[in-house]
Amino acid sequence: MILRTFGWAFGITVLGLLVAALYDGGTGLALVAVLAVLEISLSFDNAVVNAKVLDRMSPFWQKIFLTVGIAIAVFGMRLVFPLLIVGITAKLNPFEAFDLALNDPHKYHHLMNDAYPMIAAFGGMFLLMLFLDFVFEERADKWLPWLEAPLARIGKLDQLSVVVAGGALAFTAGLFADDPGQVMIAGVLGMVTYILVNGLGELFSEATEDEDDEDGDGAAEPAAERAPARSGPSSLALATGKAGFFLFLYLEVLDASFSFDGVIGAFAISTDPIIIALGLGIGAMYIRSLTVFLVRKGTLHEYIYLEHGAHWAIGALAVCMLVSIGRHVPEWLTGGVGAGLIIAAFISSVVRNRADGGPAASAGDDKPLHSSKV
Repeated sequence: MILRTFGWAFGITVLGLLVAALYDGGTGLALVAVLAVLEISLSFDNAVVNAKVLDRMSPFWQKIFLTVGIAIAVFGMRLVFPLLIVGITAKLNPFEAFDLALNDPHKYHHLMNDAYPMIAAFGGMFLLMLFLDFVFEERADKWLPWLEAPLARIGKLDQLSVVVAGGALAFTAGLFADDPGQVMIAGVLGMVTYILVNGLGELFSEATEDEDDEDGDGAAEPAAERAPARSGPSSLALATGKAGFFLFLYLEVLDASFSFDGVIGAFAISTDPIIIALGLGIGAMYIRSLTVFLVRKGTLHEYIYLEHGAHWAIGALAVCMLVSIGRHVPEWLTGGVGAGLIIAAFISSVVRNRADGGPAASAGDDKPLHSSKV
């Protein structure tokens, strides 16, 4: 099971470390290893949320996420994205930006830091919207009932997530940003991106569900039974067609939002774009493999509070990204808080399972990647 799930990650690790050693000797090897660990520590909560959404996608779109999605995550976000950001801010084409990264890494790093407030605003607001939509939704299982119950009650107010996120953005831009206008624009774009992908995913999920009802006996299930609590833009199991595409798009944007922090933080370790791409690429492979592992093992069904812990970790990451617009937030703090919340949620799940006499009989058994159990 481990080799079958993590085989590609192990293979890419060996290849990446070999390339790093040939490229920059022992120093490159060590830097790539450290960057891979950094990426895994910062993105573990990403794997948990990805698994929850991936569990509802059809086998075809799951394979697309694990193949095409890997290429986008590794090469697009870890190599091409930083070059594009530098190119846009410095008015350079991608080739000039790549040449600058190789020959003048300190200037390249400086340009990336100049662009960071806008990057952090976009990614922070996307993640904050995801977190708020989760905590403002009523659900049967509550990890922190003393906090989640009142949040769910006030969450009945329509568009409360937008109100809170917009207020947080205005406060952050006014308090921390050197250029509040640019931060506001980037943050609003992050909110719009989340709302757009979220809305399109729900739209096509509902359309697909209506088609399924027409193909069946015509008797629609009660909404409460067919629409479990969502942790992404759709609550439809085994989404196909356009619904599957927008789930895939949602996961890629989510991965991009998570990667912003890792890409910028990587410059504290190395300014070489090749070393950064190798290290973060290896880490991204492990996050993808971990996502598959969580789905196949049914871990989120067995340890029901993991999803809660992951979303609280996402909320913490969003806050860290917004604060980092004006204040440096150490990477160890960002990764440590997220890991701590997930570990606490895991322990709480174990305690609950023992109090209930153990997890469900089906939990822990290997299951196909395309399982529709939610």
